[in-house]
Order: sequence, then structure tokens, then C-alpha cells
Amino acid sequence: MTLVAVSQSMEFSEPLALQSGASIRGYSLAYETYGRLNADRSNAVLVCHALNASHHVAGVYAGQDKSEGWWDTMIGPGKPVDTDRFFVIGVNNLGSCFGSTGPMHIHPDTGKVYGADFPVVTVEDWVNAQARLLDGLGIQALAAVMGGSLGGMQALSWTLQYPERVRHAVVVASAPNLTAENIAFNEVARRAIVTDPDFHGGHFYQHGVIPKRGLRIARMIGHITYLSDDVMNEKFGRQLREGIDLRYTTQDVEFQIESYLRYQGDKFSDYFDANTYLLITRALDYFDPALRHNGKLARALAVAKARFLLVSFTTDWRFAPARSREIVKALLDNRCDVSYAEIDAPHGHDAFLLEDARYLGVVRSYFERIGKEVNA
Repeated sequence: MTLVAVSQSMEFSEPLALQSGASIRGYSLAYETYGRLNADRSNAVLVCHALNASHHVAGVYAGQDKSEGWWDTMIGPGKPVDTDRFFVIGVNNLGSCFGSTGPMHIHPDTGKVYGADFPVVTVEDWVNAQARLLDGLGIQALAAVMGGSLGGMQALSWTLQYPERVRHAVVVASAPNLTAENIAFNEVARRAIVTDPDFHGGHFYQHGVIPKRGLRIARMIGHITYLSDDVMNEKFGRQLREGIDLRYTTQDVEFQIESYLRYQGDKFSDYFDANTYLLITRALDYFDPALRHNGKLARALAVAKARFLLVSFTTDWRFAPARSREIVKALLDNRCDVSYAEIDAPHGHDAFLLEDARYLGVVRSYFERIGKEVNA
């Protein structure tokens, strides 16, 4: 059965205080829901998205054949997160460019597009905004919160900010904070954007241009880090583009991997907002729940009451298994209920989005466990 998705929006007039000390008011959050909320509202599952994803988690839009949600392999009728049993909520974060209020929207105080004036947001800010959305939906407690990569950071943060509202947390291909190397990749990508002549200090909307060159390079950098060396060698190796020979030039696109990266960069620059990219990568950089606890992750996680499933992938070098094991150890130090799966998969960081029978089987089994706790 095909799951039909319908995008919705919820408006918020009350200001939301942000970690930076700023606040935002008159904002909206785009979201989608799948399945049906049961009588005692105990079967809700919140899905948090990663950098370039959105609230469109599963299913397709009516009349659009190629519009599958970004985690459609995971969520839907009869899938690991079964929408015949669970009420699944996908929400687009503040500052994104897929429906929720972001840099391309109008500032209610000035009547002008926010642009670079959109306030810096953090993972914790997103979680607070998501909590307001759940309040609006009449959902007090979540059967589970889940996410991969940056979404996994949000799921983890939920258990710390709202420990009484989360029964289970599923954290996939994530980390308790970014390594220096990861922050460095983000910074190089941001520099590519802000040094694009069309960026105009983040107010490029007023000039009727888009810093596409910077966005292309940012995406190319990011995409390299999402794939494993094995996958890139298997897909492309040192193969040249079809029908060409080496030209001994520094300018032309000769190798297939070059062509692929340029294609990904071009596609990304057509739909993603440059200021959003800056905001989201900075939110990644800032996330560090142990920071307020002298770097002691176990102390930071001491407030968590949820039960946990963590999943990592052996070839994910951007969010390596060792980072998930840090979280596992900190949770075990607090005698939390933790399940951990390390999947031997060749796909790198992108593995959390792909169809791997072992990975999906682990999540299915865990949600069957959750389902036994939920009233039908």
C-alpha cells in the first residue's frame, strides 16, 4: 500500500527563546504525520531530520511519482517503523528551507526577508520548537524519538531536555559532538559559500542572485564525507567519462567521480538555501551536551530516563562507530537500558538512509518491542 503524504504547517505567535539569547516569534513549522494517533496518545514517534532533509519523511505526494520521503525505506505500512501501529511525525526545523520559517522568510519586525539576520539556532532550540509542535498536537509523551546523523543528535537531546516525555530514543549514525575534523569540513564548506561573490553577506535575496558556486562546492565537500572509499572506488574507481581520453588539462572534467560530484553540486544548488546551510552546519558544530559538565558525557546523560537503541556503520568515518560507543558507555555508566548494533556495511555515512536488511531488521525488532508497550 502506498503511503500518501500531506504537508501541514503550524503557526506560533509566542516568542521562542534561543540559546544565543535571541528569540524568534511569528514563526511556523512544516510537518507531516503518518498513521493514526491511538486513543491514549501513546503511539507517537517523532522523526528528526539531518542536514539537507525535511519533514517529508515517508510516502509520496499525490500525483508525484518520484517524491518518496527521505526515510521511506524505514517508515510506512509494514515497514520497520510501522505506520499501521505508530503515529509518526516528521518536522522541518527552524531555519530550514523546506517550509518552516527560515532565512528566506519575512522578519515580522522589519517586513524584510531575514537573510543573514535570521538568528543562530542550535539542536536544543530545535528540540524546544519540536516540543511546542507536539503540545499543539496534544501529545504529551513520545513512544520514541529517532533520527540519523544530526537527527540522532536531536533524538539524544530530547532525552536530556525532556526526559519525562520520551520512552525510547533511536540514535543512528550519530555522535555526542563533532570532532575537530568534522568542524573543519563544515568550515571549509561555509567559506566556499560566504566567499562566493553572489553571497552579498547573506542578503543575496535582495540582489536577485543565488551563491550557487559556493553551494556547489559545499555540497561536493559534504558528499565526499558521506561516502566510503570502498563505495567510491566500486562505483567510479579511476574511470574516465564515457567517450573521452586523458586530455592533460587542469580545467576539464575527465574522471567519472568528478562528473558525479559536479552533478550532485549542481542539483543541490538548485534547491538548498545558502543561509540555511550555514545555520545547520553551525548547529552541528555547537552540539555538545557534555560541555556544561566539564566534558563528562556520563554526567550529561545522567538525567536521561529513556531506553535507547544506537546503530552505527563500520565504514562511516564521519560519524564513526567509536562515537556511538562513547554514548553507549556513558549510558551504561548511568545504568540505562541500551541496545547497540554495529552494522558491517560498505556505504559510509549514507548507510543510515539505505536499504540494508540487517540494519532495518534491528530497527524493526526494536520497534516491535516498543509496540508491545503501546495500546492498540
